[in-house]
Order: sequence, then C-alpha cells, then structure tokens
Amino acid sequence: MIDSTSEESLGKARDWRLFARLGRYLWPYRVSIGLSTLLLLMVSLLSLIQPYLIKVAIDQYIAAGSLEGFSTIIVIFLLVLAAEFGLKYVQGYMIQRTGQKVSFDLRTNLFSHLQRLPVKFFDTNPVGRLMTRLTTDVENINEVFSSGIVVILGDIFMLVGIVIAMLYLNISLALVTFMVIPPLFGITIYFRKYLRENHRTVTLAIARINSYIQEAVSGAMVSKLFGQEGKNQRKFSGLARDHLQARLRLTHLYALYFPTIEIIGALALALIIWYGGGAIIKQALTFGTLVAFIEYIHKFFSPIRDLSEKYTSMQSAAASAERIFRLLDTPAVEALQPRKVKHIAYPGITSQGLWFSYDGHNPVLKDINFSVHPGETVALVGPTGAGKTTLVNLLVRFYEPQKGVITVGGVNIKELDLTELRNYIGVVFQDPFLFSGDIESNIALGNRSPSAETIRAAARMANLDHFWADQPKGYHHPVSERGRTLSTGQRQLVCFARALAYDPQILILDEATSSVDSETEALIQDAVKKLMAGRTSIVVAHRLSTVLTADRILVLHKGQLVEEGTHKQLWAKNGIYHKLCQLQFGLE
Repeated sequence: MIDSTSEESLGKARDWRLFARLGRYLWPYRVSIGLSTLLLLMVSLLSLIQPYLIKVAIDQYIAAGSLEGFSTIIVIFLLVLAAEFGLKYVQGYMIQRTGQKVSFDLRTNLFSHLQRLPVKFFDTNPVGRLMTRLTTDVENINEVFSSGIVVILGDIFMLVGIVIAMLYLNISLALVTFMVIPPLFGITIYFRKYLRENHRTVTLAIARINSYIQEAVSGAMVSKLFGQEGKNQRKFSGLARDHLQARLRLTHLYALYFPTIEIIGALALALIIWYGGGAIIKQALTFGTLVAFIEYIHKFFSPIRDLSEKYTSMQSAAASAERIFRLLDTPAVEALQPRKVKHIAYPGITSQGLWFSYDGHNPVLKDINFSVHPGETVALVGPTGAGKTTLVNLLVRFYEPQKGVITVGGVNIKELDLTELRNYIGVVFQDPFLFSGDIESNIALGNRSPSAETIRAAARMANLDHFWADQPKGYHHPVSERGRTLSTGQRQLVCFARALAYDPQILILDEATSSVDSETEALIQDAVKKLMAGRTSIVVAHRLSTVLTADRILVLHKGQLVEEGTHKQLWAKNGIYHKLCQLQFGLE
C-alpha cells in the first residue's frame, strides 16, 4: 500500500532489478530494439571513420600535392555522411516509436490496475499523486526506453572506438590525450550525486503540485464560498516556488557541469596541439594525424556528456519505477476473489458477528447480527458516525470485515464472483457522481450494456421524463464533468435510474433522498414504491416517510445494533429510535 509520505522516504534507487522487471515491457519489442541497437552501432562506426578519412585526405593528397584520387576520398566522405544521416533518422524514429509503445503499454497497465484496486486504497492516496504515476513517472521511464539504454550502448561503443582509433594512430599522442580522463571522471562522479538528488526533489515537487491542483480544482466552489482564493493562491505559490527552486538548483548544477566539461575538452585540445605540434616539427607525426586527433577529441566529450545526463535520467527513472511498482504491487480486488460461486439463488441477506475498523484499531462496527428476508424492506437509522454507510460498503465489498460473515442468498459474499455480486445489487449513494457525456451514457454504466429501451424504461421509472423527455436532445442532453451543470436532484435521479437499468434483485438506497427538494423527493419516492415491490431493499435514510414504510428498522449506535423492529414497536420502546425521531423529525 502506498501512503502519502512514501515518496518522501524513497532512498537512492540503485536496485537494477527494477529495470529487469521493466524488461518485460520491452520484450514484445525486442526485434525493434535489437535492430535499433545495431543501427546505432553502425552510426557510431560511420562517425569513427570520418576523422580517419580526413587524415588520409590531408596526408596522402593535400600534403603530397597530389590531386589524383582526392575526389574519390571526398566522395567517400560525403557518402559516409549521407549514410550516417539516413541511419540516424531510421534509428531515431524506430527507438522513439518503440519507447512510445512501451509507455502506452505501461500507462494502460497502470490505469487498468487502478480500476481494480479496492476503495480503501483511494482513501489514503491523493488523486494528484496517482496522476503523477501515470504521467510524470511514465514519462521518466519512457526517457530511458526511448533515448537511454540504447543510446548508452552507442555512447560506450563510441568511447571504446575512439580510444582504439587514437591508440592505432599514435600511442604516445593518445596517452597524452588520456591525461584528462581522470579529472573528467572525477568531476562527473562529483556532479552525478547532486544531480541525482535534485532530480528526485523536482519529481517530488511535481507530485505535490499535482495533488494540490486536483484538490483545489475539485473544491473550487467551496473555496469561493468561503473566500479561500487568496489562501489557495498562497499555498500553490509556495508549492510552485519549491518546484522553481528545485529546478533552478538543477539548472545551476548543469550550468556548472557542462562548462567544466568544455574546459577539460579545451585542455585536452591544448595538450594535443602542444605535443602534436612539437612532434610535427620533429617530423615524428603527420599533420593529418594531428587533425584526426582533434576531431576524435571533439567526438570523445560528446558521449561523456550524454552518459552523465543518461545516468541522472536512469536514477530518476529508477525512482519512478519504484513508485510505479509499489502501485502495481498493491493487491487488486480481483486478487481477493476465489470465484467459487457465480450465481445467487435468492436475494436474502444475513450478517453474523460482523466487526470492522478502517484503521485496524478503532472499530466502526461491533458484532453486528441481522437478517433481511427476500422481498423485505429494511431501514438503517442512527446518528452520524453510527456505521450505516460502512455496513453498505461491506455488503458490496468495497471493504473487507476483520471478523464476521455477510451472506447473500445463503452464500458468503467472499465466495461470490465480485462482478456478479455487484450486478445483483443496485446502489444509490448520497453523493451522486456523474461522468462527462450525456444522460443516457451515465445511466448505461456497467459490464452489461442495456438496450436503449431498457435505459428509457429505467429513466421513466426514476421519473426522469419530468426533466428531459421534452428537451430537444432528450436523454442525449450533455453532462459536464461530475454533472456540475445539473441540479443535485437531477443528478440523484440519474443515479437512481442507473441502479434500475439492470433490474437488481437487491436495492440499497444510502440516504439517496437526503439532499433533494421536496418535489424531487416525491418523484423519487414514487419510483421507490414501484421498484421495491418484490425486491429486497435496504434503505439508509433520515426521512420519516421512508422509515415509516419499511418492514423493519435497524437502529445503529456507536457501531452497534441496539434496536430492531417496526416504527410502531420502536417508538413504543422509548429508546434511541424514539429520541432520534424527536430530534430529527420533531415528533413528540
């Protein structure tokens, strides 16, 4: 399980097993990667040939004053350049295309896994951080796939090739040139540590920004209502400033590192000219060889810079991979399913010895025992925090109880196919949630696609005709994100029709009428009466009208089932239910 502080506690990501695990995403594209690597090696070889061709042109033709064959060497040089350009294009396109495909596979796998995670996972993980997993972290890994691993192999091949070419041309001049390598690697190692740490800081800053943006945008109306715009702006500015400072520190390091590499390169060039010039004067070295060495030294420092950049990218990708695999290793809901039973015989519900705690320490439900007979309507009442909604969440397996058993149709719900269980139960929650699209698409959610006529029938039963039947677009009326353009009552009616569209055997209404006006409540109550006939129903409600029509009422208080009976029986007991009626409904 990921928690909100896990990213801050990530250590140095040096576990190369992470990249081995990422290798399975590369395996389907092994042919493309292998061919791309081969092309890159050919590009490096063509690049290594060029300084040698310049040496030949100078020593054998220009210095000798002979034009015979000079045109041939120029044509060869141009052909090598053209071949290098063509191979670079093909190789670059191929590896970038492969990298994008790998990113697509990883991102879709992550999103698919998110869809299967239990509800309790989202209680402790900010949406913004999860967004960072699918965006920034995947992009970090894409950078390694598309321009990291293969390019590193090419850079190493280039460095080895340059060293061999220099030793082949002139051993003494090569050894003089290599004098700059120890300080070069020392400086690279020194900067590498700070670059890695600052890359991690930048990633964490981005995750914090994403989390806050998601929260601030989702709660924009509440913020405006309480005049929090200024406070929100100050907090976001602080987070953005942290990100800016982290970026500037990273920029500062690169601004120091690259000029340092350039100075060392200039020092190497000065050593070559000093030693090589003296050798030319003594006629111990040809001018063409000196020019070739100068070309090789220019090519030598380019892969050094690339390797340093790629190393920090690898570190950043390793940290991203660790975060991604922490997410992927979170057990999915399906992993908890033995899938022994796929069908429910009858719609009866029982609870035996049920205990549940969100944090594992403070129980929300304590030894709950009850039964709901097929076709019976049972109301759950109790003060806020009594455990009513928690009981509903356990019934549809959003959470797993620590102790006890819930059965539907005489079968332990842990032994039921989860999809079958949720198709069997229609649920309408207090907080209606709609997706962008239209009214019809929001009603038609689910694994089984209902027909257009079924959707219309469910909408009519939920009394949605009252709002959209006469509208130009009808049930194709557009719905914005979270249904913000609709009233609370309209959103609730859509969710009600959504629950009806699959003709559930069990209906659960979790305070589904607590936030609507009286007229809309009347429409819903009319639909409820039609639907509850012949169905097992559990109603979590504070509205007296629903409680009065229930066959039985279960009273929860501080996580315990304290009273049970009809309205008349419980009223006569003069207990907690009696007090709730007096407080909530104004009865005497």
